[in-house]
Amino acid sequence: MFLLNRHPDHRQPLTGEDAATLGVPGAAEAERFLAARDNHAETPLHALPALAGEIGIGTLHVKDEGKRLGLGSFKALGGAYAVMHLVLEEAARRLGRAVTVEELHTAEVRAIAAQMTFACATDGNHGRSVAQGAGLVGARSVIFVHSGVSNERVAAIARFGAEMVRIAGDYDQSVREAARVAAERGWTVVSDTSWPGYERIPGLVMQGYTVIVREALKRLPQPPTHVFLQAGVGGFAAAVAGHLAIVLGEARPTVTVVEPARAACVYATAKAGRPVTIAHSQPTVMAMLECYEPSLVAWRVLSRIGDAFMTVDEEDAVAVMNRLARPSGNDTAIVSGESGGAGLAGLIRAAGDKKIRSALGLDAHSRVLIINSEGATDPGRYAELVGMAPDEVAQAMQPA
Repeated sequence: MFLLNRHPDHRQPLTGEDAATLGVPGAAEAERFLAARDNHAETPLHALPALAGEIGIGTLHVKDEGKRLGLGSFKALGGAYAVMHLVLEEAARRLGRAVTVEELHTAEVRAIAAQMTFACATDGNHGRSVAQGAGLVGARSVIFVHSGVSNERVAAIARFGAEMVRIAGDYDQSVREAARVAAERGWTVVSDTSWPGYERIPGLVMQGYTVIVREALKRLPQPPTHVFLQAGVGGFAAAVAGHLAIVLGEARPTVTVVEPARAACVYATAKAGRPVTIAHSQPTVMAMLECYEPSLVAWRVLSRIGDAFMTVDEEDAVAVMNRLARPSGNDTAIVSGESGGAGLAGLIRAAGDKKIRSALGLDAHSRVLIINSEGATDPGRYAELVGMAPDEVAQAMQPA
């Protein structure tokens, strides 16, 4: 499925609030917080000339988030950043003075953090980030997971000291349950999706993701003409597209939002012209993108900045995992989890369809940026889908 953005807000400026969240000062602050972390390292940007030639475009670059901060996903930038931000705000309120990120590890600030509990719902990656962030500052975390989250992903979150709560149902039901319990117990919800009356904290999460764009633009020989961005609730796609639009202005790239056909809530929203909740269908292999209700903040951005919306099938995602694991020519091998390569799957499908290719203006001169949003966050599942032995997967996941 493919559609161009026909919303009345398309190509209109971002709201003042969203521009402030995703703009240069906010992104610079996110980078400053990131630099304060012990294991911070810029993630690599890989050129894939062989694959670019195969699909008939000028250049293809993949920003690989698979080893970000030891969590294996871009979401390491969002939840943990929001937790750190919220702890500093609470410390400033209680101490009656400004508190800097360098003070996070002081006894005074950690004593305040120890009295705070952060909660969220997750498919795996966001919860790991919130739990890691809480652990870094000495706070407590309670992470809600639904029945479809693998035991391996649950264990990966629990390793950061989080209390795990498994519920029946899907991701959206876990979001509602986390919000309900947190309200009853006075906890702070750090969600990567938003709803009426709850926008600021998801905005902080999105602000953390802008670091990806800042790093990529520093390394790209020229700004991209196209980006293909995978979406669950849409926060990641909105953050990347919004920051690109602010920084590049009229020269911003054409933005295509890509979702699993089995969980395409942003596509359905774009088609309807308003936020809609879709019915739960079959589970998708792209588990980190399995969402049925869009983030309101994300849609507000994407209705303006998203130029096209499309879906990919299960086999498309698995084919990309295998293609990146076993590259041709001199292309670099990349470990991409089930959801990580969905944007690339969208590009390959679009480039192979004459009508879509023409609608997006893809040609031999196009410069495309893709973000591999996760590595093998469930190594067992990755090994199964890519046909690798566990020891091969472990070796591929090691830092370069």
